[in-house]
Amino acid sequence: MARSNAWRKPFITTIEDLSHDGRGVAKVDGKVIFIPGALPGEEVEAQRVSRSKKHETAKLLEIIKKSEDRIEPKCASYTVCGGCSMQHLSSENQIKNKQQLMLENFQRIGKVAPENILLPLTAETWGYRRRARLGVRYVHKKGRVLVGFREKFSNFITDMPACEVIDTRLNKLLPELSDLISSLEIKREVPQIEASVGDHALALVFRILADLNTDDQAKFEQFANEHNDVHVYLQRGGLDTVTPLKEYPSLTYDLGDGLVLDFEPVDFVQVNAGLNRLMIQRAIKYLDCKPADKVLDLFCGLGNFTFPIAKHVARVVGVEGDKTLVQRAHANALKNNTENVEYHVSNLFEEFDKQAWAKEKYDTLLIDPPRAGAEMVVKSKGMFGVRRIVYISCHPGSLARDAGILVNEQGFKMVHAGVMDMFPHTSHVESIAIFERA
Repeated sequence: MARSNAWRKPFITTIEDLSHDGRGVAKVDGKVIFIPGALPGEEVEAQRVSRSKKHETAKLLEIIKKSEDRIEPKCASYTVCGGCSMQHLSSENQIKNKQQLMLENFQRIGKVAPENILLPLTAETWGYRRRARLGVRYVHKKGRVLVGFREKFSNFITDMPACEVIDTRLNKLLPELSDLISSLEIKREVPQIEASVGDHALALVFRILADLNTDDQAKFEQFANEHNDVHVYLQRGGLDTVTPLKEYPSLTYDLGDGLVLDFEPVDFVQVNAGLNRLMIQRAIKYLDCKPADKVLDLFCGLGNFTFPIAKHVARVVGVEGDKTLVQRAHANALKNNTENVEYHVSNLFEEFDKQAWAKEKYDTLLIDPPRAGAEMVVKSKGMFGVRRIVYISCHPGSLARDAGILVNEQGFKMVHAGVMDMFPHTSHVESIAIFERA
């Protein structure tokens, strides 16, 4: 047994680099080892926790020689919790690292480079997170329920009395949520809470794996009655089973410039509201909108970019694959008195060239795809005749791939690119790239 566990013996090494997800990178006996929490230039003691043919992962035991870039994490649970990965690095250095990652992806994957690098876009770095999926687990030894993010290197839930990155309104509720679920008969059958925070209220979707008895139902109702700004939902199965405890108005999301989105708890909205408003302003600026323009907004969702753009142009056409989101976008258009927008349901990961909206010509294009990117869009013939494209990305790899297609195959040039700190203290990279006809 001792021989089989020899690879777990602690070792000392020097960190050479940071990985794409903010982990320290070292090489020991020619093999790459990722060490979360370690910074380049540091000498550390670590212990391997997993391994594969290509690389290994180790946990940090001690920092023997510290980097000048290291700072003290703000969160007391940081060393245990897996929700954040970069609190030990200043916000300025975090965004520098993300910018370098974006540029490396452009070069390595897309074989392209921007003509100009935009200044990073930043907003609040603490208490910004408006959406969170919190794990829940009853721990018999502690005699209570833990509510929080999963621990590093395990599926256990972090014992976290507070979280510095989630919205302060949600943060204050963490102890009460633990007490509420601890009091339930089905406390072992509540694995997750989906939280979504609006401007004036927050919604909590409790995933339950068993039916409620009368007492448990009453406890949820009492919690809801004691918190007028909290909308309580129960989810017994799939998303179609998300049910409000009582009738609630929609959550709202301020886009700036007098525009407000209504949304429901499981709808996608940008996590960082302050950064989102700045991102919208930057997108409009680089779309170079003109009053007579017709703009195409792909992966438009609820209309996060559609409505703000519509204030500056003659017409905006939004396309989204989720029928429910399109229905809500129509409702938001009416609420915001925006008459120069129209919406279409279309799966943008499949052939769409024969659809009516795709046969039209447009002046500019905004693309805001999920992590998979927009390969079918950037490969489409003619690219809708646009003179300029603004591409918002949540994954630097798919952005780099699509940028390579636009530049090397479709006749565009990448005139600007930059990073935006949508998720401070995490490894998530949000980017914007602007393309013009060459």
